[in-house]
Amino acid sequence: MFSSFAQYPTFLVFLAIVFSVAISIILMPVFIRFLKASKIGQQVRSDGPQTHLVKQGTPTMGGVIIIVAVVITFLLVGTPTPELYVLIGVLILTGALGFVDDISKVMKERSLGLTPKAKLLGQTLIASAFCLVAVNLLDISPVIDMPFIPSLDLGILTTIIPLGEAGISIPWLYLIFVDILLVGMCNAVNLTDGLDGLAAGTVMIVMIVMAAIGFRLDALNSAIFSAAIAGACVGFLWFNSHPADIFMGDTGSLSLGMVLGCLAVLTKAEFYVIIIGGLYVAEALSVMIQVFYYKKTKKRLFLMAPLHHHFEKKGWSETKVVVRFWIISGILAACGFTLYFADSVLSVV
Repeated sequence: MFSSFAQYPTFLVFLAIVFSVAISIILMPVFIRFLKASKIGQQVRSDGPQTHLVKQGTPTMGGVIIIVAVVITFLLVGTPTPELYVLIGVLILTGALGFVDDISKVMKERSLGLTPKAKLLGQTLIASAFCLVAVNLLDISPVIDMPFIPSLDLGILTTIIPLGEAGISIPWLYLIFVDILLVGMCNAVNLTDGLDGLAAGTVMIVMIVMAAIGFRLDALNSAIFSAAIAGACVGFLWFNSHPADIFMGDTGSLSLGMVLGCLAVLTKAEFYVIIIGGLYVAEALSVMIQVFYYKKTKKRLFLMAPLHHHFEKKGWSETKVVVRFWIISGILAACGFTLYFADSVLSVV
């Protein structure tokens, strides 16, 4: 609808934020009432912080409205391109995977939904399909841009399957890298979604930086998509701030983590997103370190993992943990963008 304003990219990016905020704020109360009437609520871990037991039964799957807000906004503001439909497709598919997981938790009335193997398989299939589409349809090169050093070519081991005139290229090393990046981000954001407003607030910050990267590259659709997600998270935060009226569930956290990785691939910021989303990396590492350390010593390195629960156990209030983690996320995102911007400027010079 607004694609005719393509000569005003800044306007479109900010318009995406406004639309997405408005849509999520308008739809969320209706969705919360529906969830309460249907008795669809969060199942809280019995071994988690005792202060979280009051969250039992709080409506979940708010990620549904985040996805709806992003899709509507993008269809209104974005320009129809293959990149557009690929991003929307990944968002919806990963959201559907998370939705099944959330529904499974509600039906079984426990905090565990799909088995880890089932979720990992679904995530890997989506990530692999995205990688092959990105390389073969969107002309994304299987190269990792590194700051201030030559790029790393992961396309040296490529198989071409004859199909049509060009065939399908499978760059095995790049495919493995993208799978690790996307599945890793998917689960890292999911692990971060443990406190009121933590995941939504940090995703908002990270997506603003990804919008800036897209804008820097003149990749307007990537910038609009990132801005739409940031706006949807702002609208969601209105209802997810402590004490939360609704949680995003795996429907939201898995899909947001996956598309963060996808945006990094499309803007060739695969390395930089590890810094920009450094908080998610730290949360995921805290879990892996905790498991490894416990298996070796039968002791716990952290009071509880993921990392945000460790600080809760140390006596920090939930709000203090969330705000301080927002600050850390903002610092890391700024550092990642600064590094990206400096490298891109120097490469032009």
